[in-house]
Amino acid sequence: MTTWMPLLGDLRHYRPEWLSNDLIAGLSVTAVQIPTAIAYANLAGFPPEIGLYASLIPVLIYGLFGTSRQLVLGPDAATCALIAAILAPLAGGDLGTYLQLSAGLAIMAGLLMVIGGFTGMGFIVNFFARPILIGFLNGIALSIIVGQMAKLLGVALTNQDVFPVILELLEKLDHIHWPSLMVGAGTLLLLILVRRFLPRAPAALVALVLGGLAVYLLGWGEAGVRLVGLVPAGLPTLSLPEIGYEGAQSLAGGALGLVIVSFTSGMLTARSFAARTGDSIDADREMRAFGFANVASGLFGGFAVTGADSRTAVNVASGGKTQLVSVVAALATGVVALFLTQPLGQLPIPALGAVLIFSAWGLLDLAAYRILLTIDRLEFGLALGTTLGVLVIGVLPGVILAILLALSIVLIRIYRPHDVLLGIVPGLDGYNDLELSSESRPIPGALLYRFEAPLLFFNAELFKTRILSLVDAADPKPAYFVLSMESMSQLDFTGALALREVHAQLQGRGIQFMIARPKRFMRRFGNPDWLGDEFIFRSVRAAVEAIEWRQAGADPATRPRSLAEVVRQAD
Repeated sequence: MTTWMPLLGDLRHYRPEWLSNDLIAGLSVTAVQIPTAIAYANLAGFPPEIGLYASLIPVLIYGLFGTSRQLVLGPDAATCALIAAILAPLAGGDLGTYLQLSAGLAIMAGLLMVIGGFTGMGFIVNFFARPILIGFLNGIALSIIVGQMAKLLGVALTNQDVFPVILELLEKLDHIHWPSLMVGAGTLLLLILVRRFLPRAPAALVALVLGGLAVYLLGWGEAGVRLVGLVPAGLPTLSLPEIGYEGAQSLAGGALGLVIVSFTSGMLTARSFAARTGDSIDADREMRAFGFANVASGLFGGFAVTGADSRTAVNVASGGKTQLVSVVAALATGVVALFLTQPLGQLPIPALGAVLIFSAWGLLDLAAYRILLTIDRLEFGLALGTTLGVLVIGVLPGVILAILLALSIVLIRIYRPHDVLLGIVPGLDGYNDLELSSESRPIPGALLYRFEAPLLFFNAELFKTRILSLVDAADPKPAYFVLSMESMSQLDFTGALALREVHAQLQGRGIQFMIARPKRFMRRFGNPDWLGDEFIFRSVRAAVEAIEWRQAGADPATRPRSLAEVVRQAD
């Protein structure tokens, strides 16, 4: 049972002195969770109470099943932006349909994660290269910031895409509602100051309370500053969304994209905090826990959730010890949903927009572009391309683009892999990359070559071309060519044929082809009789010794043994 519910294992060994830490951390998380949940619900197009529902049952479920002691689940900026992008075109402006589709989307995404967790698919967390994830989150953050500017300025917009919104905002600068702007800007300033001087305080709660109080005292509600309005009191009830077969079909692609984005970003948060304490995170069990939480969220009127970095940070800063923190936070949120919804209705919309802008700003990592540019221009281009994709073609197509870019970076690395010529490098043992030192020297009469990638159908031609170009450019012309296969992790039928064709081409040029460090997968293709056992060696050193023996014309009895001879002697 403790394998399924890690919290039960923690409670069996629970220390009494931990209780105060977990209670304080749980209430601190609640103080951050309530205002941000309402803000994120607003971002995704939901009524405010739906944000509370998404912060109640799912948080409790994850507290039972999650393997991370620090992570707190809940609404998240990137997930909410993606939900809105998926559902808005399908709901046709009808709120009831929107809510039903949202619940269905959470259940479908949750079921996919549960299935994935049971079938060992947690490895997808490693699928998105960090530059692509950086680019995607930066695109999400910029789109949120631009989208919330209308709330700060108190203007109504007809466009939704980022660049048309910017143009429309510029056209409507003379229609700014100044009280709304003052509320939004003041809330944003408060968020910055609280985070700067009181880092452990619930910045969003403090800023929203003060913003709402200012609107009430100044009478700006009557002056046109929009408020959240009525927030119905009560707890969510269990219900199955009525979306039908066609609705499920329309949500399938979006659910898959949501799984990738929410699980990847959530696990990134979980792992980053776990690394600080030396804890380990089981990706498959986490995927199941995320899945159970999202299914519960959909069944109880919420929407898809993921690991929340701000609430997790509050948990850690408050000294939370176990997932009892999530249980306390969920119960406290339930109390607010039952008895304290009336004050929530007085929160000003421009202040919620400021909270979202502040949260989105925390997602931005513009410095990463500069670092990537200095390290690898390809990964810089992938990160920038993902960001532009999200901004230009939208969030959901941006997910698809990010997946394609993730695949492309793998294929590009394999198609055009790093390869090196080997030789003697002063100060290093064995045979190493000649470019490591200006004093390196090759082996006389031979080229030692290492291909640092799998040899497969799509890079086999490049492999052949590269070898022949090295041979043709060599001066003087080598008599031997040694291929080191130590970095070649895979070989398919086309790659095996490429080896044979290289041998034939080199033979036509009067050059002897040799193989060093062959892998076990060579056995699938049988013994390369076209090469001969005497030209296959267990190491580059053994191949070089054989070359030197042949160049010296030494006694045949002293000839270095090939790999086949070594194996036969061992048998």
